[in-house]
Amino acid sequence: MTITSVNVTARSLAPDLARGFMLLLIALAHAPALVADWDAGPAWLSGTAKFVKSLVADNQARAMFVFLFGYGLGQLARRQTEWTSFRRLLRRRGFWLTVIGFANTVILVPIDIVAVYGLTLLAIAPIVRARDSVLLWTAGVTLIPATLLLTWQSVTALTAAAAGTPITMAAYMEPTLGLHLVASIPSWPVETVLGTIMVVPGMLAGLWAARRKVLDEPERHLTLLRRVAVICLGAAVAGRIPAALMLAGVWPVTSAPVTWSAALAHDLTGYFGGIGLAALVGLIAHRIGRDHGPVTLALSALGQRSLTFYLFQSVVWVALFYPFALDLRDDMSFPATFGVAVAVWVVSILLADWMRRVGHRGPAEILLRRLTNR
Repeated sequence: MTITSVNVTARSLAPDLARGFMLLLIALAHAPALVADWDAGPAWLSGTAKFVKSLVADNQARAMFVFLFGYGLGQLARRQTEWTSFRRLLRRRGFWLTVIGFANTVILVPIDIVAVYGLTLLAIAPIVRARDSVLLWTAGVTLIPATLLLTWQSVTALTAAAAGTPITMAAYMEPTLGLHLVASIPSWPVETVLGTIMVVPGMLAGLWAARRKVLDEPERHLTLLRRVAVICLGAAVAGRIPAALMLAGVWPVTSAPVTWSAALAHDLTGYFGGIGLAALVGLIAHRIGRDHGPVTLALSALGQRSLTFYLFQSVVWVALFYPFALDLRDDMSFPATFGVAVAVWVVSILLADWMRRVGHRGPAEILLRRLTNR
């Protein structure tokens, strides 16, 4: 059996728009982690940038990314009629995503999500076609350890930032390319497994939503999309402000219980925020309708090539910040990285739109499809 894919001209607008926007959030989350001094420049500007990063991007960009990956998995599952062949396809795709993610971690930047997706796909393949109740119960049960792991990471990060020693990748960058290529290998297996635990709930939620074509046919789900956008984004804003104020230095970290409570609220509502953002994009896609202007076409072209441009961001981070490249980690302030992130996103949109106009699918997407369909 040959597993077919949807023709680009027949793709649903909302998921692609959401993936295109999501890459901006990922860039905003990752770029500041690559500079050494988070307090360089005016204090008010650094504090504002830290607040925005924590409120909008941290552990929310990933939640949106994961939800959309699960949604894409559900779209793929809807088009299959023969389970045995489809299960083999999922396993091949999961394996090759893991390989690509490992390469990204070793060669480029060790803040990868692709291998986590691959390993998670291998883990959940047996229940991709399970009943809705199985998906929702599994998502609910795994949300507990996932949130606790994220909270532990956030508490560590908040405590370090409050002490004036924020945890950044800059401190762990190797001076030479040779050392860089081996530095991340020992920790990769554990980090990937832990990452898998964190993404299962959102991925299953996306799979459930895809079964109902919530983003494919937003006109049929406007009430649901409005409720999800308002409730989830409202909860995310309310739940994430305390930790954002802590990171910005406005609310000093005073005690472990307070820090843990703020971090728990931040990371739990980050899952809701990621889903709420996807719902909001679904409403925007409905408002746009079939009259796709140049900006819509360009942003959706980026979403169609999200794997390529996720890896493209990693290439840029290495080129700009690593010691064996331009080594700007000590020369760039935290707020300046926001400008870099936005610039990388804009360049990605322009490149993706050029690929759309010349009919090029995207090198990473082409590679993954060829490896998967062998």
